[in-house]
Amino acid sequence: MIDTGNAAVSRRQWLGSLALGVVAAGSSLSLPEADTATRRDLPDLADPEVSLRNIVRMQGSLLEQDVPWWFTGMIFAVRGDNETPRPLVRFEGMEIYWFTHRPNGYQLGGHTVTFFRDIETNEYLREFRNPWTGRLDEVKPAVQGGNLGFSYSKEGIWPVRLDGTPISEPRRAPLKLQWHSIGDHVWLQHQTIYPPGMPPMHGQRQSLFARRQDFLDSRLSALPTTFSSTVFMGWLKWMNMTGEPGHVIWHASGAKLRSLDELPREYRERAEREYPERMTAKPR
Repeated sequence: MIDTGNAAVSRRQWLGSLALGVVAAGSSLSLPEADTATRRDLPDLADPEVSLRNIVRMQGSLLEQDVPWWFTGMIFAVRGDNETPRPLVRFEGMEIYWFTHRPNGYQLGGHTVTFFRDIETNEYLREFRNPWTGRLDEVKPAVQGGNLGFSYSKEGIWPVRLDGTPISEPRRAPLKLQWHSIGDHVWLQHQTIYPPGMPPMHGQRQSLFARRQDFLDSRLSALPTTFSSTVFMGWLKWMNMTGEPGHVIWHASGAKLRSLDELPREYRERAEREYPERMTAKPR
């Protein structure tokens, strides 16, 4: 559990997502000098209001509606300094977001449901033979979200409870995000914010991509975007390796969907069967 002063926050409550990766206010600059020649027709992304509107379009929608994502990837394990990262398991998942309108901007909430697959066969894993302990571990899906979210405003982005109360004192500063563009492509790079008390081996860096012609179309409330993400964290909980040296690295990529109907059938049927309450992010 994570002690935040007023309440304890568990990892399961936290929206520890792969596509989201919200960024701290003022942590990076909009459109570095190297991009000056390629941003000829883009809006002024140094303007916090413009930047806010466009990160919401990239990650979700300006409309209050479900915005699902689908992703796949690989988890690598690193046991020690002299060991090459070792492929451990594949994974497949869905994230679903909902941006609620607030007087000062937006509040983001959502769910993440991730299932693990075998490296060789790509079959869903129910058990996993741990190569270090020799144990046959029960594989449990990674499911987060539903209890916490993020406040998005011109003053920055920070974690909040469902009633909008910040989990810790927010660092308020004009919103500045790291945007890039070249040719037909526009993308956003950013770092995940974690709540106080998370274990030290937690870090995530993401890139969100859009087509320039879509980005420039102000009529689009939700951009058809893709992403790539790398996450560093401790051993998977179901591996029962707490205190053992090493860590894992998640590498994921995926795309925003128009609806849940675009999810692969095998994944959707399992998610609906096991986690029906996670198939919408609409606030209760």
